[in-house]
Amino acid sequence: MAATVAIEQDDVIESAVSRALAHLDLRDRIRGRIVAVKPNETSATPEDSSGVTQPDTLRAVIRELKRMQPAHLVVTGGAGAGETDEIFEMTGLMDVVREEDVEFVDHNRPPFERVELRYAPENDVDGPQQDVMVSRRVLEYQTLVSLAQLKVHSTATVTLALKNIAMSFPAADYYGHPRSRQDHENSFFADMHSFIAAMAARFHIDAGIIVGHPAMVGTGPLGGVPVESGLVIASDDALAADIAGARILGFGRQAVRHLWEAARLGLGEAEMSKMRFPGLSVESALESFSLRAYGRAIRR
Repeated sequence: MAATVAIEQDDVIESAVSRALAHLDLRDRIRGRIVAVKPNETSATPEDSSGVTQPDTLRAVIRELKRMQPAHLVVTGGAGAGETDEIFEMTGLMDVVREEDVEFVDHNRPPFERVELRYAPENDVDGPQQDVMVSRRVLEYQTLVSLAQLKVHSTATVTLALKNIAMSFPAADYYGHPRSRQDHENSFFADMHSFIAAMAARFHIDAGIIVGHPAMVGTGPLGGVPVESGLVIASDDALAADIAGARILGFGRQAVRHLWEAARLGLGEAEMSKMRFPGLSVESALESFSLRAYGRAIRR
């Protein structure tokens, strides 16, 4: 069966989220389950929060998921460059958590548990990181929703649904703030692409939602040029969502190695010809996005 990738666009982001999720049949993945939503909360300042999920985006996703009757709904975060709760407070995300009466989990906090990773066959047997220390809470989630921003990334090429989980779940209270500080030895940054793919294999993403409110081009994950695109990409195949998101940012599958490795691991659909687009086509989304980002429509 073709993977469904729903792309919608609206300057009222709540409308785009609602329409995109309406194309997907997620009810069996949500109803009666412990559901975790992971927004992008990498870092922010009082002057610039353009690199993270916006409060209206998180609110819209929470409300759509509540309609599907989860047993328990969690907003889970683990900032790598700061304290998660401080970033949530600074950006208004914590206000949404309180107003919507859902649980907040900082998965940088102990207790921790070590989990093993597996890599694509072209890697060495052990890969760059044999295992990873994570909060025990993330092992309790029955359904994982990655709520990512549509952004380029200076190392990972793009930061979409897969990276949003992979580079956040390693517990920063164990590895260090930022994680590159090496309180405990790790190889996350030695081969980030292979690590992202291995983390996607270990922590299955049940729904990938990528939001360009705002998107970011030029550089990233922070300090680039924010673009209010109004785009929402949603799929129950996170790899397919990322393939579509990468294409809108201008990258094919082989240009983003962690997506190529995730495909080699069989984690989802990577061929756009085998995807179904019930909303906007990738071509239409690329045309609209490029016009807003660069002042010139790219047509393919």
